[in-house]
Amino acid sequence: MRILLPALLILVWFAGAGIGGPYFGKVSEVSSNDPTAYLPESADATQVRKLLTEFNDSDTIPAIVVFASENELSSADLDGIAAQLEQLSGGADGGATGGAIEGIATGISPALPSDDGKAVQAFVPIDANADISDVVGALGDSLRSAAPPGVSVYVTGPAGFSSDLSAAFSGIDGLLLGVALIAVFIILIIVYRSLLLPVAVLSTSLFALCVALLTVWWLAKAGVILLSGQTQGILFILVIGAATDYSLLYVSRFREELRVTTDKWQATMRAVRGSFEPIVASGGTVIAGLLCLLLSDLKSNSTLGPVAAIGIVFAMLAALTLLPALLFAFGRAAFWPRRPKFEPEVVEAEHGMPTGGVWSKFAALIKRRPRAIWMTTAIVLAVGALGVTQLNAVGVPQSDLVIGASEARDGQAALGEHFPGGSGSPAQILVPESDLQTAADVLLGHSGIDGVSVMSQDSPSGSAPVTAEGISAFGPPGTPAPAPTVVDGEVMLQATLTAAADSDAAADTVRTLRAELSDAVPGALVGGVTATAIDTNTASIHDRNLIIPVVLVVILIILMLLLRSVVAPILLVLTTVLSFGTALGVSALVFNGIFQFPGADPAVPLFGFIFLVALGIDYNIFLMTRVREESVKHGTREGILRGLTITGGVITSAGLVLAATFAALAVIPILFLVQIAFIVAFGVLIDTFIVRSLLVPALGYDIGRKIWWPSKLSKATEVAE
Repeated sequence: MRILLPALLILVWFAGAGIGGPYFGKVSEVSSNDPTAYLPESADATQVRKLLTEFNDSDTIPAIVVFASENELSSADLDGIAAQLEQLSGGADGGATGGAIEGIATGISPALPSDDGKAVQAFVPIDANADISDVVGALGDSLRSAAPPGVSVYVTGPAGFSSDLSAAFSGIDGLLLGVALIAVFIILIIVYRSLLLPVAVLSTSLFALCVALLTVWWLAKAGVILLSGQTQGILFILVIGAATDYSLLYVSRFREELRVTTDKWQATMRAVRGSFEPIVASGGTVIAGLLCLLLSDLKSNSTLGPVAAIGIVFAMLAALTLLPALLFAFGRAAFWPRRPKFEPEVVEAEHGMPTGGVWSKFAALIKRRPRAIWMTTAIVLAVGALGVTQLNAVGVPQSDLVIGASEARDGQAALGEHFPGGSGSPAQILVPESDLQTAADVLLGHSGIDGVSVMSQDSPSGSAPVTAEGISAFGPPGTPAPAPTVVDGEVMLQATLTAAADSDAAADTVRTLRAELSDAVPGALVGGVTATAIDTNTASIHDRNLIIPVVLVVILIILMLLLRSVVAPILLVLTTVLSFGTALGVSALVFNGIFQFPGADPAVPLFGFIFLVALGIDYNIFLMTRVREESVKHGTREGILRGLTITGGVITSAGLVLAATFAALAVIPILFLVQIAFIVAFGVLIDTFIVRSLLVPALGYDIGRKIWWPSKLSKATEVAE
């Protein structure tokens, strides 16, 4: 039994990792970065997007090709550009084109010159089922290779920005995971001064991630959950960081037990029992916080909850099964060259306060001046939290989502310089056929609209202009106007915005149009790129205001059950919230003053809160469960000092590991992930070195046994010093 069970556990985990490992390269098969897919079903933009394919009879994503020059384009330049576009569309069969670029669909528009004569734009539909990044790259390379001299070519629009996002997320499987693992490995080497033990801990984390990814992949394949590059990156970091933290706690317990027994099995069982409650309580708290995201209207939030919760479950299982099995197999050799000695007499002698080391000095300092310490640290943290007012978390333009070079962003700038800013990303308005002209008049009367068209399969371009006189005809005089496409009695209008589709001006225009259309044409729906961004931000703000209080209540209840107390959990939650406020406040000042970010997504505070409060409370759980254990034997104040001294090293190591893993998210050049990386990493360091090391122990020491009210421990007499 002593050999069979560990061997079986190792075999099961090896099999799971072996099956799940290859799925790292297959996540793109079941993930999507289309923002519309994550909107609530009730959102206007979602309903418009669902019907769009029925109006244009194809499932495509538009790419906008911009040819721009500093000088006016000559007739030869225009003819050359037209020939390039004709070559792309010539011989198209619905899947491949005469230009040999697979993934470009039929319906490429003719060249549309700008009023200043210095630019040309064209619309190229790309099959939504194709690899957008590959098609956009091939399209741009093909057009640039034959462009007239002095003419720059950009591929922008929805397909261009989708390609940028795909390229940015492409480093998740390799770069992100590699950086995170290397950072953790270096920290573990420094902490343990051993080679074998860090390998065992990292193997535990990596195996947990492989099995979690395997589970998530099949759930996404079955359509049970939605998976995006953002969710995937957070899953990787969360599992590596959490599994390593739980492993550190178990290793600390195992080392303690090896000092009082020579029996590896006995040491293993005692270590599992000793670490089971804090690991399960910590993991359960994180899972409970994550599952609160299911209350979210925004699917990118609600789907992260179960995905990340699955990761935490396997992180706990690996730390409580695989790691004990591995360390049982190696025994004391796992700690080589610093093997723990069998010294029960030394341990027995440590009845009083452990002495020596930096954490004993912390304990001595808290013992002398508890009130001064907790009041000073609380004031410092509160001052840092004042910066929260500077956080501009109301959304950022689509063009600023990717950090660094962006062809789509450059193309949008060129487009806005020579054409109406919203060209290629029109507002899409769904109205009853009978109200077509009424809605068109409302749109045409708005200064933020440059032109209006209606989708029509009878028109060569797929749409027909709409003026105050009605639908315009193509061809010689007397040619009848094309009939609009009608789906279930409704038509689709397209309104070209004068401002860039992801700008504040465009958002204001769409909001105004929604209000005006609701009066003139009740039931009209406004969608498109701008509307999607508006609906996404609205849902994010709703989620933030709803979920944060719920998470606090859930965590408070869990802590009360765990610590059998009311006072201690309230204090722990308050200190963690104060820590979160400080992290967010300092981050806001850094984002604005140093990095000069354009703003933040409304979901940034929510995600930062979920990770910092749920994970930050972990360290308080690690500390306070040990403090309670020691308080039963030695009294509350002595128990606090002993708990701090005993857990100081392992919790500090765990904090450094978690901060390093979240900091690794910054290697993915996505603004949202870079901001989350900084907020969480900085917040974890505050929790580790200030809140858990000074504020919580000093506050608890000052209050004394009343911290355990109303449990029996609050009435126990303090052990005489």
